[in-house]
Amino acid sequence: MGLYDRLEQRRTAAAESDPGTPPPSGRAPHSPVPQVNAPQAYLPPVPVEPAAPATQDVVGSERHRPASAVVDPVTAVRRRIQQGLVETLGPQLYEDIGDEEDLAARVRETILSLLAREETPLAGADRMRITQEVTDEILGHGPIEPLLRDDTVSEIMVNGPHRIFVERSGRLTQVQAEFADEAHLRRVIDRIVSRVGRRVDESSPMVDARLPDGSRVNAVVPPIALDGSTLTIRKFSTDPLTVADLIRFGTLTPPVAQLLSACVRGRLDIVVSGGTGSGKTTTLNVLSGFIPPDERVVTVEDAAELQLHQEHVVRLESRPANVEGRGEVSIRDLVRNALRMRPDRIVVGEVRDGGALDMLQAMNTGHDGSLTTVHANTPRDSVARLETMVMMAGMDLPIRAIREQIASAVDLIVQVARLKDGTRRITHVTEVVGMEGDVVTLQDLFVYDHRAGRDEQGRPRGALVSTGLRPRFLEELAAHDVTLPMEFFAQAGGGR
Repeated sequence: MGLYDRLEQRRTAAAESDPGTPPPSGRAPHSPVPQVNAPQAYLPPVPVEPAAPATQDVVGSERHRPASAVVDPVTAVRRRIQQGLVETLGPQLYEDIGDEEDLAARVRETILSLLAREETPLAGADRMRITQEVTDEILGHGPIEPLLRDDTVSEIMVNGPHRIFVERSGRLTQVQAEFADEAHLRRVIDRIVSRVGRRVDESSPMVDARLPDGSRVNAVVPPIALDGSTLTIRKFSTDPLTVADLIRFGTLTPPVAQLLSACVRGRLDIVVSGGTGSGKTTTLNVLSGFIPPDERVVTVEDAAELQLHQEHVVRLESRPANVEGRGEVSIRDLVRNALRMRPDRIVVGEVRDGGALDMLQAMNTGHDGSLTTVHANTPRDSVARLETMVMMAGMDLPIRAIREQIASAVDLIVQVARLKDGTRRITHVTEVVGMEGDVVTLQDLFVYDHRAGRDEQGRPRGALVSTGLRPRFLEELAAHDVTLPMEFFAQAGGGR
């Protein structure tokens, strides 16, 4: 038997033992063996390497797997360290044992101990990253904690667990940080609001709160928020801005700063007006810094944000209703109660409802020098908004009586605005003169010059300029031994 016959016999035997194996070259099992170039026909096939996983178009492959499903070694170690930390310290993480610095030191020591027992090789930078991320998650606010520490960030906006935006220098940008999932974001929100005795859930899906440093927090959760829970944090500087800072930023000029200081010391009632994010609370905080230190000040706020440095300050904060719908303490309730606390001045963070009537009555009944803010775009609009809020009190007062109350109570309106480039400016310093017929009369003392244009960096060149009008409250200031040089009001400016 020749060589080719023996090969054919072996091939036939293999085909009979495995009927599913197709014969080479697609021939029938018992087809005759070609005698021409036969050795080439029976060369063993070259094994084909399987394609790399990244090129396979199969559901579940690396290319189709969500980014969050691919866990890098550092993330896996971080999760193990975090779990080990909770198991090691346990309830100590949630009990008030010592101050925050002691607890933070204990957490870091435990993390370092757990990292020392970790078998996965890690670089020094990875160890530092894991330590910081676990500390932020356990003691802070998770992935947004570095943003809270960043002094260049003025506002943090979380639009669902995977989209976080920040405001820097008045401009919005998206950052790479993200929460693990919706449950992770909800845990951070619950941690923030529970510290100030508030709650957020399906029955109460919106909440206003604050951080320990006074930063303003707003949270909205499903079903109201359709794309996941939303968290907005307006940061407040650890060191409050001073009048010198506002002058340096161009928010106001030295003459206007001196005028506002004189008005506060001269016990004029001042309303700070502006839109959302225009800097009303910051301006109010700066104005409150001019209050003499020997006066008793009572502050009333929805969420405590003001940072007064006087010795004699009483801070009051409103409270929402509980789960049963009871226990609500409104701004109006606090203003009425503040009148019984022997205040020299009352500072209301913002009036937005019928509490405006109580605020005006306080200004008209011996509590001169009070300060508050309202949402409005112009000084004239702020007067109209005060009228509307007084009518919300349900007292059925005639409109003329309301306007007389406003004209008698409010002495000065400071209008602030946020310009297109994100900078904040005081645009009007307006005196409330009195009544002419049924109209509250206003006169602008200083207005912002929008005609100055912009510099090479796109920043506005404008500044507050005098209208040349002499205010009528100078005599009232003199009664409190406060004087101002007349040249403040003699400058040529953008008069009307």
